[in-house]
Amino acid sequence: MHTAVWIVAGLLATVFLIAGANKLFISRERLARAPGGGWVLDFGAGFVKGLGAAELLGAAGLVLPAWLGLARILAPLAAVGLGLVMAGAAVVEFRRREYPHAALNLVYLALAVVVAAGRFGGA
Repeated sequence: MHTAVWIVAGLLATVFLIAGANKLFISRERLARAPGGGWVLDFGAGFVKGLGAAELLGAAGLVLPAWLGLARILAPLAAVGLGLVMAGAAVVEFRRREYPHAALNLVYLALAVVVAAGRFGGA
């Protein structure tokens, strides 16, 4: 279980590192042109940038505390936070009738739950 949690945490960290960096460093208009990116036009630029920053911090929180052995409670809390972000993203995508993207967000949510459960359980 320990190895599986590390693999899932690493994959999620990679996904959120890329997604967060894109939201922080790419313009809102350019993000909107990407497949599944139309949702950014429903929110202000500040929200999108803030979400990107939160995703970057969450990515770091998934792996760094457990890897460094410092403040280990932060890793499962990061997983819970990113899970909440994905739950919100799924709601937005369902409302926009973008069902494949909503399903992908639910997969990320499930993976975040695996990491949270594994880290809270001591893995």
